[in-house]
Amino acid sequence: MNKSEIIDKLAADHELTKVKAKEIVEQLFGFVGSSLKKEGRFAFPELGTFTVGQRAARTGRNPATGETIKIKASKTVRFKAAPALKELVAKVKVK
Repeated sequence: MNKSEIIDKLAADHELTKVKAKEIVEQLFGFVGSSLKKEGRFAFPELGTFTVGQRAARTGRNPATGETIKIKASKTVRFKAAPALKELVAKVKVK
């Protein structure tokens, strides 16, 4: 499911305009981003927890030339699924 499908479903299920549903979805994801920036984590029960992680500086290789390069330290977003989500996914049939 992508963003536009979420907006369509939210609008249909709650009798909202697509414009209002889009505002709600964008505000929700804005909350996630601002919480990660301010507190370093965002927890949503039955879905999981997003946290800010740190990647150390390291050396790597340019795949085109084979040249050794330095990769700077960076921050990333990590996600740990809640037990309820893991249980739900365990029931999914893989095609």
